[in-house]
Amino acid sequence: MCAKYLFMLCLLAYSAEAQTKIFNVKDYGASADGSTDNSVAFVKAWSDACKWKGDTNVVIPEGTYMLRSVIFNGPCNGAITFQINGVLKAPVDPALLADQKWINFRYVDKLTVNGGGTLDGQGTATRQKCLNNSCQILFTSMDLDFITNGRIENLHSFDSKGGHFIVFGSANMTFTKLSLISPANNRNTDGIKISHTNGINITSVTIATGDDCVAMISGAKNVRITDVFCGPGHGISVGSLGGGNPLELPVEDIVVMNCTFNGSSNGVQIKTWPFPLKTPLKVSNFTYEDIVMINVQNPIFINQQYCPEHNCDLSKSSSVQISNVSYKNIRGSSATDVAVNFNCSKEVPCQDVTVEDIDLMSSGGKGRQKLSNFCFNVKGSSFGKQIPPSCVASNRFVSAPLPN
Repeated sequence: MCAKYLFMLCLLAYSAEAQTKIFNVKDYGASADGSTDNSVAFVKAWSDACKWKGDTNVVIPEGTYMLRSVIFNGPCNGAITFQINGVLKAPVDPALLADQKWINFRYVDKLTVNGGGTLDGQGTATRQKCLNNSCQILFTSMDLDFITNGRIENLHSFDSKGGHFIVFGSANMTFTKLSLISPANNRNTDGIKISHTNGINITSVTIATGDDCVAMISGAKNVRITDVFCGPGHGISVGSLGGGNPLELPVEDIVVMNCTFNGSSNGVQIKTWPFPLKTPLKVSNFTYEDIVMINVQNPIFINQQYCPEHNCDLSKSSSVQISNVSYKNIRGSSATDVAVNFNCSKEVPCQDVTVEDIDLMSSGGKGRQKLSNFCFNVKGSSFGKQIPPSCVASNRFVSAPLPN
């Protein structure tokens, strides 16, 4: 009987210890008045949660919390959740932020950020404040550096100063059930930017920004993007790459499926600079499938003469080798006369490019017969329906590269 009683006491103690420990920022003096700086309270709550030997939950209750630049450092002693129920508001004055970052998680394993709350970057107000000054405004709303086994879900990011989320040096990350919104005329407001990271899953996300909805740059590997709605914005992009950084790494194994683009300047895009490198940079193994384009300016675009400021020597060729790229079941409408634009490098032509079941018409009422495709230094094959007719393999529509 005594042994059974002791066993039950031990079991209850174990169960209590196994429960997630709650750390509420209001218990640390946080104020939800929308103007008080809560940085110290938030960092203290995080620090105590991170030290706790077990799973923890840092809770931000409903209300509006002003927050300057904060760094939430790991490693932590257990899985940790940062639960945003309220609104986190960045200061308008960029002098109150630091290091081009607003909210920064670093060196954390098993991190979850959720709660249904909002990140309000106040980017438009900052741009108005900086209109006649030279202040720097490109602060990312949330940086995730060296995070493993992370999950970012059920959040709203609004009016970012710069990018919404940047992921660097991380692995096994999921982004889901997010809405990332910035005015279309606010430049450099990428939705999710990924570099030096292996294993990203982006699904059920709505992105409307003034830059790339998703950008994959140096060292992005094993990225799967599904059920993303993009527009306005610059599309889902690989690059820009090949600008001369000697530490730049390949981009490999990218899948984009079941996505919709509406009114974006690009759909699925790969962009590289016209810049010679000592050793060609290789990017490969991309799959784009089951995609809808609605009034998109460049639905399918490989641009190896990317030069947005028009200050490049276009007589030079890109040294980025693009290979093994598949486009399948892509349909909808183009806002320009060119549906598929493969403007590849003279030095290292695109290799093994496959187009299958492409059905794109004009969104301007001109009809399918007015659309054309552009192929320049691309090698590959085409299958199935091709509207407009494919130029891959035949390269029958070859001319001077189109302007940027």
